Amino acid sequence: MSQPPPKFTWLGHATLRVDLATGETLVIDPWLAGNPSCPPSHRQLDRVDLILVTHAHSDHMADALALAREHDATLISNYDLCSYLEVQGAPRVSGMNLGGTQEACGVRISMVRADHSSGFLHAGLPVYGGLAAGYVVQGEGWSFYFAGDTALFSDMALVAELYRPQLAFLPIGDHFTMDPRQAALACRFLGVRQVVPIHWGTFPLLRGRPADLEREIGTLGLATEVVTLVPGFPWEPETGALPARTGLGVQPSP
Repeated sequence: MSQPPPKFTWLGHATLRVDLATGETLVIDPWLAGNPSCPPSHRQLDRVDLILVTHAHSDHMADALALAREHDATLISNYDLCSYLEVQGAPRVSGMNLGGTQEACGVRISMVRADHSSGFLHAGLPVYGGLAAGYVVQGEGWSFYFAGDTALFSDMALVAELYRPQLAFLPIGDHFTMDPRQAALACRFLGVRQVVPIHWGTFPLLRGRPADLEREIGTLGLATEVVTLVPGFPWEPETGALPARTGLGVQPSP
């Protein structure tokens, strides 16, 4: 029996809150306190059951450990990074690796490839953070792909073949990740009905914009809809309604 899809709240940059119809809350790549695109009212979360971390860069995991401790939440990432975070005091970790699938909070979580680096500084020295990854999250009757930070790679077509995601969260900022042209090609490989651009506008280096993605998708003749979210405003794919864009607080720069 199918369930309603989750409610998604983009918290700026690459941080995503996912509220399941069953009541649990997932947070992907939590960067809250230092994130200039995260509305101040959303830097404290009322509930967190599960945390997914795609890779070890601070703009994707800076608040993962603190959230895991505060909410006694399960933390999922690559095995190496989970081992480190467990030593640092994460109460519940469930490390995995590329190609694997596990269940948590009643959904299936598959770790898929991402082409990106992964590491952090400790005492001024670089520390290896395990392989960067993306995730496909599947419930009953819905699925989405969260690419994390990645370049374009043609094996995204395998993500489509294996998992059939209906919705993709793709970085478009350029410099550190795909740009809008590459993200449009990713939509063609994935065959998704909708795409939400992430990892854009936070810093001047991240030049890609949702309008650029819309143009590139149009050039390719794709039917994929670009859904541009506003930080802190929830979106429910089932209704199709986007949040009002008036009276907004912090937003990525236009």
